[in-house]
Amino acid sequence: MRRSFLFLLGLFLLTAQAALAQTKTVTGKITDVKDGAPIAGASIQVKDSKAGTTTANDGSFSITLPANATTLIIAAIGYEKQEVRISGNTVQVALKAGEARNIDEVIVVGYGTRVKRDVTSSISRVTSKDFQNLPLPSFEQALQGRASGVFINTGSGKLGQGLNIRVRGISSISANQQPFVVIDGVPVVSQSLGSSTEPDNPLATLNPDDIESVEVLKDASSAAIYGSRASNGVLLITTKGGKQGRSKLNVGYYTGWSEPTRKQKFLNATQYKELFTAAATNAGYVAEDEFRDNTGTEDWASTNNTNWADQAFQKGYVRQYNISLTGGDARTKFLLSGSFNDQKGIIIGNRLTRATGRLNIDHNINNRFKAGANLSLTQSNNYRVPSDNAFSNPLQLNALPPLHPLLDASGQSNNATLYYNNLIEQEGNNRNLNKTYRTISNLYAEWAIQPNLRFRTQVGIDWNNLQENQFLGRRTLDGAPEGYSYDNQVTASVLTTTNTLAWNNKYGDHSIDALGGIEYQRGISSGASVEGRAFASDKFTKIANAAIISNGSSSETQFRFMSYFTRANYKFKNKYLLGASFRVDGSSRFGKDKQYGVFPAASVGWILSEENFLRNSNFLSFLKLRSSYGRTGNAEIGNFSALSLYGSAAYANIAGLVTTQIGIPNLTWENTDQFDIGLDFSILKNRISFEVDYFSKNTKDLLLAVPVPATNGYTTVVKNIGDMTNKGFDFTMNATILRGTGFNWTTSFNISTYKNEVTRLVAPVPPGGRTVGRLAVGAPFGQFFGRKYMGVDPANGDALYLAANGTTTNDYSAAIDTEIGDPNPDFYGGWNNKFSYKGFDLDVQCQFVKGGDLFNIAGIFQSVNGDYFDNQTTDQLNYWKKPGDVTNIPQPRLYDGNGAGKSSRWVQDGSYFRIKSLNFGYNFPVKWLKKAKIESARLYVAGQNLATFTKYKGYDPEVNATYVSNVNLGHDFYTPPQARTITIGVNLGF
Repeated sequence: MRRSFLFLLGLFLLTAQAALAQTKTVTGKITDVKDGAPIAGASIQVKDSKAGTTTANDGSFSITLPANATTLIIAAIGYEKQEVRISGNTVQVALKAGEARNIDEVIVVGYGTRVKRDVTSSISRVTSKDFQNLPLPSFEQALQGRASGVFINTGSGKLGQGLNIRVRGISSISANQQPFVVIDGVPVVSQSLGSSTEPDNPLATLNPDDIESVEVLKDASSAAIYGSRASNGVLLITTKGGKQGRSKLNVGYYTGWSEPTRKQKFLNATQYKELFTAAATNAGYVAEDEFRDNTGTEDWASTNNTNWADQAFQKGYVRQYNISLTGGDARTKFLLSGSFNDQKGIIIGNRLTRATGRLNIDHNINNRFKAGANLSLTQSNNYRVPSDNAFSNPLQLNALPPLHPLLDASGQSNNATLYYNNLIEQEGNNRNLNKTYRTISNLYAEWAIQPNLRFRTQVGIDWNNLQENQFLGRRTLDGAPEGYSYDNQVTASVLTTTNTLAWNNKYGDHSIDALGGIEYQRGISSGASVEGRAFASDKFTKIANAAIISNGSSSETQFRFMSYFTRANYKFKNKYLLGASFRVDGSSRFGKDKQYGVFPAASVGWILSEENFLRNSNFLSFLKLRSSYGRTGNAEIGNFSALSLYGSAAYANIAGLVTTQIGIPNLTWENTDQFDIGLDFSILKNRISFEVDYFSKNTKDLLLAVPVPATNGYTTVVKNIGDMTNKGFDFTMNATILRGTGFNWTTSFNISTYKNEVTRLVAPVPPGGRTVGRLAVGAPFGQFFGRKYMGVDPANGDALYLAANGTTTNDYSAAIDTEIGDPNPDFYGGWNNKFSYKGFDLDVQCQFVKGGDLFNIAGIFQSVNGDYFDNQTTDQLNYWKKPGDVTNIPQPRLYDGNGAGKSSRWVQDGSYFRIKSLNFGYNFPVKWLKKAKIESARLYVAGQNLATFTKYKGYDPEVNATYVSNVNLGHDFYTPPQARTITIGVNLGF
């Protein structure tokens, strides 16, 4: 027995000695060639071997490799890949900064990061380099035209206005349609908190210059880790952090001016008289008499020629100051930044200011413990303008006849002798201010239990305080005759605690990583408002000075989520990929029978370029096929929709209880099942890369307020009663056209589609009185439905409509309702080009939309055939005059309504191509700056919304009136255009 043991021991030692003789250990350090700073997390790979490691925080590494190994491949994000010959047991490598290959970049995913090469889901990414130095009112506009599958409609040119963001179509009717937003791991409130009929944009409080990257999780595989709030996609926002190395100070400033991208052309005084004289004569009236009777003025005989439409606009400006300090060592990294932004809008009375401060810090306590914080504070002031539908909306000035004088006889602003109110008079006599204080912050700690096992705990808060203050003086339209004041204060906070355990390991050809976590979220919102009337003077604006306290209210609401989630990824032989995730969400928002939902997802990937039959291809650099399927949900339905609710009511000054809502115990989530298949590939040594995806989304159990007989005391009840599908393609191309010749040129192009269809409803949802959007089975969301305008009868100038038998009729009441348009785009996308030559650089971003019909609600008031004396657009002069005339404008007949009914006459193609942004700059040579002890300096000029090419006749094709319901996409009602902004700026680094 003893001899056998000694024999085996000797055999083991000989084998071990032979194995050791076949391997060797190499140590080294990876640094930045520019300043010698160590590079943490760099990848060290042995060429033609599976051996590999990564660098520690101080840039050092140690690797055991085969004795015959000759070359190491060094790669790090943001640096050029480098191959190094092994000439001893130590290696020192300095990497040059450069653009990482698209497949090598690290992207943010739910609760972690991954190398894009190994990702089996569909994710779009936009980095700070794509939008730096642009005068963006809010960060979401940075995604416009840059992220495939993401359709953004800015809606209007109002500063701080809410935006419409759709990720791969529309996945809800009554619930929230916006994507779920997470900033540095903290879920945030992205819905409006204000009481206005037009939503503001809470995300406008975030400084775009603080953002490092925005990842858009588009398919179920990437988004299902967020479960019940991911049906509309997820935006993961990562803010900038400190970098190891000596401290660096950066300061920046830009200033510029703004004007409308477009103005509509309205009739001058001569044209106005011509048109209304013809209309009155054709209907048997005298124009001057009717004008006097309707406007109450004698201005018909005047020589006035006022361009009222131009009075709605002002010269805008923008200016911003930035400062940041970054630095750190192997243990501590920090970023401290601040900014102030001041924008004066293009619409009279509109202004937005924003002051921000941020401190991000990461500290390695020792080799096993790490802690950090991301702290931010923002204060913004949004001086708002009224709703599109309000008579006090400045753009409704274009309705005033040009015959009215701008000033009265005394030289003061004319307000007494006008057809409508002079909204210019409101300037200086009113105030509509939204003041916001906000912090989105988190604290975290990490414990490396083992080198491949990490525990992380994080506490995050989104605290938002909105103070609305409105005062309308006695000379304003809505404040007359005694003055009006309104105060509203809302405080909303969302506290989120997240605990995760992450593990990864390699076993030969097998690589696996897994994550499990638990998350608790609680949101509380409370508010109080009061309004008063009758002020002694417009100098007294506070409600304490009101003679009548006319109304007041208070409210409080809250919600809770309890979530459990896990995810695992598996890789075999560096080419076969599997992924799966599973989340369980419990929410206080749903009925007792349906409080928990389950959201699974799975994905597969195959890197074909690693197969022997493609590995040595000189043309194809990378090829990956991937597919995913999973389920996400939508829980944004309000906090108490499942409950029976009671409220108080007064009768003869006696308080009592009344029921206000019928409870639905089985009310549940809106669920979206999504299938995705995609192909990622690059050619010519990765100079050109492509991403192609096809997706199919099927949303079930849509929530909708169903009408019920009012005899029981209720008019609607919320139920899960609908289904809807979205199908389409995403395509992205990135290419390096020229490089290394002194002149560099890179380009990026993306195009996306989605086809939406409602597949189940209890009953159609018809259009409203002035709107044309509807919901119906077999039709797209928001389909335009109404009378179809068929032009003008050349014989008599009558407006014609489609009749039931397929012919035309001049009887509006005999015409049929039919499909007259689709507000959803056929396709949309963007095209970006970057050029550089020596110290000069030029970045041009274009954006386009094909299709997406628009309905101009104001058209009915801008047609002389109605009962109005509003000014008209100049195209109305092309009206029918005599038999045989071929035109689309019917004969004008005052009060007759010839062609004035709601119809497709005001439906137009909303397609457009826009030069969204341009940035031209010069980077001064370092040798010029050394004497001034400046490390870097860049001077630039930038433009936003420089040119728009469209056939739409309104102010702007990128429009969506927000006072109408969600169903009414693409509606325009005196909605202001985007601003064209030119800025000049400078950035200095020390």
